Amino acid sequence: MASRIEILNDGGFRSDGRRQYELRDLTIDLSQQASADGAATITHGLTQVLVSVFGPREAKMRSQTMHDRANINVEVSVAAFSTGERRKRNRGDKRVFSWRILELAATIKSTFEPVIQTSLYPRSQIDIFVQVLEQDGGLLQACINGTTLALANAGIPLIDFVCAVTGGVHLTAPMLDLTLIEENDVPHVTVAVLPKTGKVTLVTMETRLHVERFEEIFRLAGQAGKVIHAEFKRALRDRTTTLVGAMGAGPRISAEEEMEY
Repeated sequence: MASRIEILNDGGFRSDGRRQYELRDLTIDLSQQASADGAATITHGLTQVLVSVFGPREAKMRSQTMHDRANINVEVSVAAFSTGERRKRNRGDKRVFSWRILELAATIKSTFEPVIQTSLYPRSQIDIFVQVLEQDGGLLQACINGTTLALANAGIPLIDFVCAVTGGVHLTAPMLDLTLIEENDVPHVTVAVLPKTGKVTLVTMETRLHVERFEEIFRLAGQAGKVIHAEFKRALRDRTTTLVGAMGAGPRISAEEEMEY
């Protein structure tokens, strides 16, 4: 069945006015949240998530304790007001919804287990709570990017940042940072990269994407990851400047500290 909207018009513009490779507006808020050790609210366009990090702290259950590293626990919740859809779910819909939430949490955990330096915190636990506030496409990318920022804000050592973006192909035209309408219409994939090395740490897709398009999507995702990484560094630098200024020491950040971001 033909799409009800024009994904990409003859002038090369998408339904929201962006070009093929143009990312949505990105906003980052690193304000402290209650008792969390680190938090981040991130928005990609109209998609918004809040990530709170607690720990490292003592594991609540002995079965979760690992003698040589920290255990990572990820929980995801979705606010009832996060989507414009208001229809009542039947039992089958609820089971699918619950399974997708568990799958999202498992994907976030597997993405960050190799990135967090868990060996520095044996016999402890790091809790990551992700709350989806608004959904308009790119949900996994927003969750991953928000988790990166919340972990960094909590001072938990990472071997690198993780920067994620969704890419898709309309006919033969690659596109980045898809909205929900676009995700429903074109085959797409979420790619997470480590910007320092350019390595791909996550590739996941729910729709078929021709193998010939993979290489181009990877290349574009790597370039987008560098753009997102620059925004991360800027937000964390501004946060550090604010905190140092609040302590009365003046906003001084050494070159060595800036290089660590």
